[in-house]
Amino acid sequence: MKFNKTFLIAEIGINHNGKLSTAKKLIDLAKRTGFDAVKFQKRTPELTTPKNKKDVLRDTPWGRITYLKYKKKIEFNKKEFDEIDKYCKKKNIIWFASPWDIASNDFLDKYKCKFNKVASPIIKNIKLIKHIASKKKFTFISTGMCEMKDVEKVVKIFKKENCKFCLLHCVSTYPAKEKDLNLRMIETLKNNFKVDIGYSGHEKSVSPSLMAVCMGAKVVERHITLDRTMWGTDQAASLEENGMRALVEYIKKFEIALGD
Repeated sequence: MKFNKTFLIAEIGINHNGKLSTAKKLIDLAKRTGFDAVKFQKRTPELTTPKNKKDVLRDTPWGRITYLKYKKKIEFNKKEFDEIDKYCKKKNIIWFASPWDIASNDFLDKYKCKFNKVASPIIKNIKLIKHIASKKKFTFISTGMCEMKDVEKVVKIFKKENCKFCLLHCVSTYPAKEKDLNLRMIETLKNNFKVDIGYSGHEKSVSPSLMAVCMGAKVVERHITLDRTMWGTDQAASLEENGMRALVEYIKKFEIALGD
């Protein structure tokens, strides 16, 4: 895949809080603000929820329930993804999702999405990484919580499988403080691996994502939300409509100003 302009991914993730109507509003938001794609997450909660967390009680919009039950509440399944697939085609926007287990990866394959995604928390799950790479589908790989040896191992797997990919520099704190973003890692990854590099940001502000583009990021992924005060773990690290519009506008101006 060649990036003639910055590829913008709106990470809906779990910010829909289990509501299909909210997911559709977020798809609409991504489309009207100029993002190229929306991304979701897919899990099998029984497999991906840590054993020591499953029965921990948590206050949620559905009352005080176990962590496992909460995870099931916010998980989309076939009915919802069928509708998402249909809705995104209608709106003419790309959609894909990050699988958090092998069963979820196989489930998503049925939709013939253009892209795949390795989320930072699964990057050390080598069995799953090999399964994703075996699909030969262009994959965005987030590198949050990694040491360089982890990135090297994943890159080796993808190259062995001849599966094209883009590495996304990522700092996995929600929201991330600007002093911790270490954007120079974009240059380091580019120099070390000689592939296209992107940026997956979790900061509250817009400017670091633009800075990442100025430093050579070909892809920008940002969590999006209808309202940062909504309930949910990722809402505070997401962009609302004004921030999304500003980011798209700034990147377009930068690309025009670059010239040839």
